[in-house]
Amino acid sequence: MRKILSAVFLACIFSCGGVALAAEEGAQKAVLITGATTGIGRMAAERLAAHGYFVYAGARKASDIEELNKIENIQAVRLDVTAQEEIDAAVAHIREEGRGLWGLVNNAGVNVVGPLIEFADEDFDFLFDVNVRGVFSVTKAFAPLIIESQGRIVNISSVAGIGTGAAYGPYSMTKHAIEAFTDALAEELEVTGVTVAGVEPGSYSSAIGLTRCKRMLAKADASASAYWAEMMKDHIDYCKERISPDYKSSAPEPVAVAAAIEHALFADKTSDFIFYINLWQAYHEQKKELSNNQLRKWCKTHFIAWLRMREWIDTWQQIRNMLREQKLKFNTSPADYDAIHRSLLTGLLS
Repeated sequence: MRKILSAVFLACIFSCGGVALAAEEGAQKAVLITGATTGIGRMAAERLAAHGYFVYAGARKASDIEELNKIENIQAVRLDVTAQEEIDAAVAHIREEGRGLWGLVNNAGVNVVGPLIEFADEDFDFLFDVNVRGVFSVTKAFAPLIIESQGRIVNISSVAGIGTGAAYGPYSMTKHAIEAFTDALAEELEVTGVTVAGVEPGSYSSAIGLTRCKRMLAKADASASAYWAEMMKDHIDYCKERISPDYKSSAPEPVAVAAAIEHALFADKTSDFIFYINLWQAYHEQKKELSNNQLRKWCKTHFIAWLRMREWIDTWQQIRNMLREQKLKFNTSPADYDAIHRSLLTGLLS
């Protein structure tokens, strides 16, 4: 009975013409993504741009900047997260653009593997400069813009920030640091209205592995390891295969990671229930413009079960007809936040 009553109240809410989507309020929201030339960063940038957000895409090479600038809603920004002068220049540029900055995605990262007690100091510094100091420096520099918009910060961590194994100790240390950084930053910035989240990808197809392999092969010498020569030889052999033009990764493309980033940036801050209304509205907006086949593809891209949506609509139509038979009146104006949650609470307590 509780589920039926909840559904009835939801039917009343959805009949009102809806509430405004967070992403549609005011001007186009702008997001900065560091390390946006390949892999997770590139896919997140393209996804957000395709969904109507404006993306400042951090890149270091002129060729990458030129390529990114060809994409609608993307503007490349020269940004090496280890170079304070480039960070400061990026802040000045984005402020001058006048869009403000709703979101910061700290995605730039590198990976180097090796046994802890044989790990080269230069590799250790390289890892921490990019993965930890870079995140710290970029966040500190852009924090005033994010606070002004009461926006979001998303830090790309890793499952390596939760667990680790032989040869991955140094990399995991940097990601453990990002876990701590994210937790502390979230608590500190709560008073400013800024939301901070972490995303912890597992094994996905990404250029970080290729970069790691090129660095390793440039100075590879497995025999130099006193205790782990066999383990390091395995890593070197893998890297030789990895850099081959014919190499095909078995790891999935990071589509799910890009979706998680978008969710972290734009999910409603005030209520999990608003998500369902936003989903309902987004689906019906697409339904007006797309064919059935195109709508199915849109659902798949956004990790929405098309058949479940059809069942949801059928249930809504049945409940709507029941309410009409009872001669109950529907809202003539959009329901506000309080009205939505009063309806839900009444249904859930019944």
